[in-house]
Parts: sequence; structure tokens; C-alpha cells
Amino acid sequence: MNKREFIKSAAVIAGATAVTPLSSAVIPSSVSASVPQGRSGEQGRNVTLKKSLGFGMIDEDLSLTDKFKLARDLGFHGVELNSPVDFPIAEILNAKEKSGIELPSVVNKDHWSSPLSDPDPAVRKKCIQSVAASLREVKELGGDTVLVVPGVVNEKVSYEQAYINSQNSIRELIPYAEETGMQIALENVWNNFLISPVEAKRYVDEINHPLVGWYFDIGNVLRYGWPEHWIQTLNRRIMKLHIKEFSRELMNSKGLWEGFKVDLLKGDNNWPVVMQAVRRIGHTGGWLTAEVPGGNRDHLKKISVQMDEIIGYL
Repeated sequence: MNKREFIKSAAVIAGATAVTPLSSAVIPSSVSASVPQGRSGEQGRNVTLKKSLGFGMIDEDLSLTDKFKLARDLGFHGVELNSPVDFPIAEILNAKEKSGIELPSVVNKDHWSSPLSDPDPAVRKKCIQSVAASLREVKELGGDTVLVVPGVVNEKVSYEQAYINSQNSIRELIPYAEETGMQIALENVWNNFLISPVEAKRYVDEINHPLVGWYFDIGNVLRYGWPEHWIQTLNRRIMKLHIKEFSRELMNSKGLWEGFKVDLLKGDNNWPVVMQAVRRIGHTGGWLTAEVPGGNRDHLKKISVQMDEIIGYL
């Protein structure tokens, strides 16, 4: 089933029933159709991934246009901006045209400070308005996806409270997604929330809308799982992919966050297996975006080459 057919099918389902938070959702077989056979007879189709990187990773004193040109020269096809953006849209579009770079997605920058799960309706409203602005911006920039952290659990916000509040907030965002035609992609992060692939799948299925899915971060789950398992379970719900590395040995010996201080291909991701999982689900998001420590052009070139090797496992 291609994306257009899926959206038509899921759009019919979306209004059929109201799903109670924390209840199970059943997706009809017409939506979760099996994918065709791909390379070597394995389930899946030919998958193509372009390389992108976060704008903040470009650590050189250059103009916006020249930063975009540098990314393109280093082998990246796209750049991911934080949104609402810090530059005039016209300036970004001019730099995009001159550089030949693509802007496939943006990261909303208010979902941590003003979470969609916050007990205060005013805080949630602030984030909803910010994400709505991001949806409009990414459309203007020629992209299709806004990354959003769905919620945060802490000593002041219970798991169940975060679950219900965040789902309701995302439902409030659906009209903005429909108006723009842009996707809301929820990222798995260290927010003490949705830490199981089965739960992450159910969470999206309960919202039950074709423009709401997952922005799957391959490295973030290594703290408590295996990305290939998540990819298999989330399947068609994955809209975009973030790439980073993680070392459990560094986490255990030096501290939790130290696990990220390892180059791509040097950590615990089994990249041939991970990419096989991406291929098996017939992923159609089209992008693999680096979210790792940035640096100068030499450092970024190394990341570009590492990503080429990883994509080569498809």
C-alpha cells in the first residue's frame, strides 16, 4: 500500500470511532496491509534514504547560504532547522534556492520548556500554538514533517496524566496538520515516557490519524532496548529517522549521558540489522538525519562518510 492509499484508508477510519485514552486500538487489516517482497526475497521494498543534519551541527562562521552550501558540498541533501525559525522565511528560502539544499523537516523548539503533557492548560496551549506555527513554517520551506516530543513525565507529572494530556493536545493539533497537509512526528527521547515500542505503537494508534506518527531516533532507545525491535513494531508509523550512536559500556562505566560520546559505527547499534529492519518495513520517509555533536567541515565530512556506510547496509 502506498502512502496516498494509506492516508485515504486511515482518513476514513479516523472519524469512525472515538478512542478512550489508555484503551487498546485495533487497526483494520485494510490499513496494516502486508508490504511487498523486496531484496533477497525478504519482506520489504527498495528503500532510499537521503542524508540530512541538524542546522546547529554546522559549527563554522558562515552566512546562512554558505552553511547550506557547505552541507551540500559535504554530501548532505538536507538540513533540519529548529522551529519557529530564527531567520526570516524569505532569507531561508533564498539560501535554499542558492545552495540546492532541501529542508524536509523541522524540530519544534518549545516542546521541552512547555510540554504538551503539562498539567497547566495555558502551558499546553503555548506549545500547541508553537507546533501549529511549525506546521505552517515547514510547509513554506518545502518540507513535510514537524518533530514533536509528545510529553514529559517527572515528579510533578504522572505517567497517566502525561499520557492523557499529551494525546488530547495532539488531537487539538490535528486540524492544523490537516490544514497544512504536514505531518506531526513524535520522537522517542529520554522523557520517562513511552519507553516501550508496543506502548509507542498503541499511543499513535489511539490518536488514529494518518498525519500523526513517529520520528524514530535510532540511538535513543539503546539505553533500554534495541532499535530494530522498535522499527519492526512501529513499522508504517515511522515518518522520519534520526541517527545517533550510543555505547552501553560508556553509560555503565562513566555515566548515563556519556553513552552518546561515541562516533557513528563505534557504539552498540548493529547497523546491518537496523538497516535490514528499515528495509523490511518498506520505510517511505526518505530521510536519515544526523543528530550528533557537530563541528567544522572536516568533522561533518566524517559524519557524512559514516552515514554513507550505514545507508549502504540497506
